[in-house]
Amino acid sequence: MHRAQAPILFAALVLAGAGFAQQAGDSRRSGYDMMQPSLQEMERDDGTNPAMLWVREGKSLWSQKLGPDAKSCADCHGDATQTMRGAAARYPAFDAAAQKPIDLAGRIQQCRTERQHATPLARESRGLNALASYVSLQSRGLAITPPQDARLDATRAQGAALFNARMGQLNLSCAACHDANAGQKLGGSLIPQAHPTGYPIYRLEWQDIGSLQRRLRNCMIGVRAEPFPSGSAEYIALEAYLMQRAAGMAMDAPGVRP
Repeated sequence: MHRAQAPILFAALVLAGAGFAQQAGDSRRSGYDMMQPSLQEMERDDGTNPAMLWVREGKSLWSQKLGPDAKSCADCHGDATQTMRGAAARYPAFDAAAQKPIDLAGRIQQCRTERQHATPLARESRGLNALASYVSLQSRGLAITPPQDARLDATRAQGAALFNARMGQLNLSCAACHDANAGQKLGGSLIPQAHPTGYPIYRLEWQDIGSLQRRLRNCMIGVRAEPFPSGSAEYIALEAYLMQRAAGMAMDAPGVRP
C-alpha cells in the first residue's frame, strides 16, 4: 500500500475499533449499520471506498495556494489531521460574525472567499465536496457532538418542524418515512433512520459523492415537493436537527450507501 494511504488506513482502523453499533439500549442505527455486509466492507476498506478519490483531491486542495495573497487552507489551519479532528462532528454551528447558523460547506466557502479572497466553489461542486470529504474524514470514528449553543435552538426547532411537516404532492413528511417506517422498504430500498453519520457520502445510485443537502433535496423531489435552494436556511435547519438527533453516534464519513 502506498505510504500516503497510511493516515487513511489508520482512520479506518480507528473506525473499526470504535465500531458503528450503538451502545446497549440505544435503538438508533446509522445507515452504515443497516447496510448489507458487502457495502459495509466497501466503506471500511479505503482501497475500495470510492469516496477516497474525493478525499485525496481534498487533501491536495487543502494545500493549494489561492487568491492575491497565495494562501492555502493549510497556511491558516496547518495539518488537517490534527486541527480538523472532530470539526465536522460539530456542524452546523452558529457564526457570530454573520449572526446565523452555518454548515461545514458554508464554512469552507467562507474561508475561501473571506480569507483566501478566492473564487467561491459552487454547492455540490467537485472541489467543495472534495474539501468537505477531506475535513470530514478527520472526524471518522468520533461521536457527533452538536454545539451546546442556545443560539442554535430556534434553528433546531425549525428543523424539527420541517422534518415533521407533510409536503409535496404525496403529502409525506421526513418522519413518515424515517421514523414511522424505518427498516421497511420503499421501491426495493431500505428506509434508514435518517442519522447523518456518513456525509459527504458516495452513493452507488449517483455514482458520485454528495452532501446531506443533496440527499434532502432528493427526498423532496421524491415526494414531489419544490426543493429549497442550495445552502438555504431551511436545509441548514434540517441538518442541525438531524445532527442533534444523532448526537453521540459515531461518524463514518465519507460513507458509502446504495
